[in-house]
Amino acid sequence: MDDLRVSPGPGAPAGLTVPAGDLLEQFSRASGPGGQGVNTADSRVQLSLDLATTTALDEVQRARVLDRLAPRLAGTVLTISAAEHRSQRQNRTAARQRLADLLREAVAPPTPRRPTRRTRGSHRRRLQDKSERSALKQDRRRPRPD
Repeated sequence: MDDLRVSPGPGAPAGLTVPAGDLLEQFSRASGPGGQGVNTADSRVQLSLDLATTTALDEVQRARVLDRLAPRLAGTVLTISAAEHRSQRQNRTAARQRLADLLREAVAPPTPRRPTRRTRGSHRRRLQDKSERSALKQDRRRPRPD
């Protein structure tokens, strides 16, 4: 098994290289296509990466990835399954590609919010609502003796 290369992107301008030793592959029987080979071939691939201990990420990237992928993690371990192909080799390639895409998206810094101005209509409606509310409260007051 080779190192996993993640192409460059925002948050990782030089890309990432996940050492092969950090990846754990497990194989099992897939329930999908394969004809008679379904019952004998271990073609499903589960690719796991412990994000807390991998040497591929620096501390800023690690914190960002752990935060973004938290719903998908079991502890700090990210697991990707691939069983859509009949061959184990194709499923291994698919799982590695999916993991690389996920890591590239997760290390990207958040896009800053651009402040926007309220529209003239919304400003006018807000002031109109305020004046209507004020008039309503004025009507509730005790009349002044004039």
